Parts: sequence; C-alpha cells; structure tokens
Amino acid sequence: MLLSIKVFYRYFILHKSYPEQLGELGLNTTQLECFLAVSESLNFSRAAEQLKLTQPAVSHQITSLEDELGVKLFWRSSKSVRLTQEGYMFAQYASEIMRLTGLSKARLKEIRSIEQKRLGIGCRNALELGMLRPSLKRLRAEEPDFVPMLRMIAQDALETLLSEGSIQVMSSFGDSFPKRANYREIARCGVSCICAAGHPLAGEEELTVKQLRQAERVAVCRPQISPKAVAEIQALIMSGRDSSQIIFCDSVDILCTMVETGFACAVLADLPQARLPGLSYIPVPEAETISFGVAYLAEENSPLLRRFLTLLEELAANGEKRRKSI
Repeated sequence: MLLSIKVFYRYFILHKSYPEQLGELGLNTTQLECFLAVSESLNFSRAAEQLKLTQPAVSHQITSLEDELGVKLFWRSSKSVRLTQEGYMFAQYASEIMRLTGLSKARLKEIRSIEQKRLGIGCRNALELGMLRPSLKRLRAEEPDFVPMLRMIAQDALETLLSEGSIQVMSSFGDSFPKRANYREIARCGVSCICAAGHPLAGEEELTVKQLRQAERVAVCRPQISPKAVAEIQALIMSGRDSSQIIFCDSVDILCTMVETGFACAVLADLPQARLPGLSYIPVPEAETISFGVAYLAEENSPLLRRFLTLLEELAANGEKRRKSI
C-alpha cells in the first residue's frame, strides 16, 4: 500500500519530521525522484536519461505528482522548463523527504534483522517451561543476540497465538496438537503418580490403578488439559470415589502445588527434565506411553527454530538417559 505524497508532505511540513508510524506503508518515491531530477536539470530528456526511464514516463510521474499536490510544479513550454513558486517551495523539502524515507527503510530493515533473532515460544505450565530451559540456555550460548519471547497460557489461547504468528512454536502432546500445525515429537514418556515425601505411596517402585483408587485423596485436572493417557487413568481412579476425596484443579501448576504441600497425590505425564525436586515419581505401567513435542506452522522454518527443535530433542534424550542410569 502506497502512502500519498500529499499526506506525507503535509505531515512533514507541519512536524518537520518523518511520520515513522506510517513508514511500513511505503511511499511512491519515483514521483520524488523524477521531480528532483527535472528540478536539477530543468530538462525532461536529461532527467529521463539520468533515471533510465522514458521521457513520457517522467512526464507522467510529474503530472501525477502535481495532480496529487493540487499545484503546478513546473512551467513548461516547447523551449524551456522552469520551477513555479510552488515548485521552488516543494524542492526545499523533497530531498529531505527522500533522505528520511531512505533512513526509515534502513531502520525497518534493522528492526527486521533483530526480529529474526527472536523466537516466540508458548507452553502451558511450569513443568513444560522447565523442559525448555536447557535448550534456551544452549541456544543463547550459540546465538548471543537470541531473545526468546515466552508465553505461558492455556492450550486454546496458545493455538490462537500460533495461528496469528505471535508465537512460532508451542509445546503439545501428540494427541492434541493444533490441526493446521506440524508436530515434532521431542520425547516419549510414561505416566507417573507423584506424591510428597512421607506419603503412603512414596516408597512404591510402581503402582497399579487398583492401588491408586485406594489412595486417600487425589488431585485431578480437567481432561481437556491432560493427555489422553493421563485423563484415562484419572477417570479410573475417580470412579466410585467420594467427591470429598477428589481435589479438582484448573491447571497442572495448581495440581503440583497440592501435591507438594501434601494435600493429595496425582498422576501426570512424566516429562524428561521436568521433575519437581522433593517429590516421589512412581511409574504407572498400565497407562499408555505419551508423545510429547512441539507444534509449529509449516511456513515457520527459520534456522533459529530448526536449531531450537534440534536442541530440544538432543537435551531431552540426554536427560532421559541420565535419569535411567540413576
């Protein structure tokens, strides 16, 4: 979209500055280039030769500029060309407008190059955010100018941000990633029961659904924010249980807080590099394995994003190896 020379000129005359908020709209600088070339040479043929345009093209640009400004800029005859009073006045500002237009384009280009070092990343809870930290630290070491733009909000809100381009990548489970997005698996994990030290289940090596149903109090999240495998186990351990023995939580962060403070045990996806200190994690073998990864749009394929995804995979794999070796 081209910004009207007339609007631009009036703004410049009033404020003696470039309207930076309009910079991205563009400006028909060909009109100004033709005007400046003719005003310097006072000859349409020489101006056309200098600009590598045809003489009719230069004449058309001058005429359209005059029509836009509503004034005559040149007196023209078969023998000579000279500036009108309005032409002299406009000439005082045309060069400065061109200079500031070039400066604005350079600044916008600089801003875009800076934005190329930014990466919008979304996650849904503190556990997923914890999984990102090692990769963010490594990427910062490799790319000192890199700045992550982190968002931690609900799944549906993240999907909106992804579709709008406000973020370029978001954490997701394999059974619930956005339909329009590509999915890249980072790790596979099981379902574990988490409980505080001193809880009756804390010493177990693994747990069955039957044992979980007998636990005194459990904390659960809405099925919509849990992977399918976790939601299925939650449904089984809630079945037939008195409601006073169930704590319903709006988020994984609240669920973990209820567990850490000893109010309940819970089941959740046992993400690599995301275990909370001081809690016991007991595998639930009856649950299906969960695919955890990230979702991104097909058109988002920057080198920064590709490197971030590679680091996520590598560090998740290394973290899982270390956990198994302990």
